[in-house]
Amino acid sequence: MKKRFLNLFMMVTILTLLFGVSLYAQDVENDATGIAPATSASNEDMMFDESPQVGGIEAFARSLVGSGFVDLFLDGGFAMWPILVLLIWAIAVIIYKIIALSYARININALFDKIIPLLKEKKYQDAANVCAKTKGPVAAIIHAGLLKADRGVDAVEKAMESAGTIEMAFLEKGFVPMSTVINLAPMLGFFGTLVGMIQAFDAIAKAGEVDPTIVASGINVALITSAAGLAVAIPVQFFNNLLLGNVDGIVLDMQRGSEKVVETLIEN
Repeated sequence: MKKRFLNLFMMVTILTLLFGVSLYAQDVENDATGIAPATSASNEDMMFDESPQVGGIEAFARSLVGSGFVDLFLDGGFAMWPILVLLIWAIAVIIYKIIALSYARININALFDKIIPLLKEKKYQDAANVCAKTKGPVAAIIHAGLLKADRGVDAVEKAMESAGTIEMAFLEKGFVPMSTVINLAPMLGFFGTLVGMIQAFDAIAKAGEVDPTIVASGINVALITSAAGLAVAIPVQFFNNLLLGNVDGIVLDMQRGSEKVVETLIEN
């Protein structure tokens, strides 16, 4: 499943980059050629077709997310593209973590009801088989411990500690990419802000006077990129904290499971 997810993520990222390059090229071409409505069109046609013609990819983007978002994205300049890539990366990781954690979370009490009676009867292999058929890290560490039940409680504890370390590594996987997005998205937005201010002051220097219409374009870029960076970082931070809370709950279940198994073995 992980391999399929990585392949899907790479395919989506490549398609997004190709889409971005094509959209940016169309925008540059439109600016260079100055596309405008044909002068030979009748007044009636102009009433129903006042918007400039756009390419197929840009038209698809406008129909998907709306013309307002596409216009803001194009007005934000080149800094919007890495922010878009970070957004897609974060969405892919969040979906992966939600699926993985939903698979890892089980009803630990129901598992206890199955294996504790078997442990009291010293049917360790039967209890291990039950854990092997149960999903999630809680059953995995108990299964690793029960495989060492014939060597004593100390061997069971060491086996469960080793398995717990491995399972913790899988549970923590994906949070580094989300933290990267949380940190980089506002930084890229701030970088776009600086670029926009440079454009604004450059326009003032060329004009020789301060005119709101001259600096409006640069300030527009500065504000859009800052807002885009925060718009990406804030929801990713929310999901990061939410998923970390789920991981803490699973870790608590792992501790409860290992302690319950050790206590039952000691009692017998």
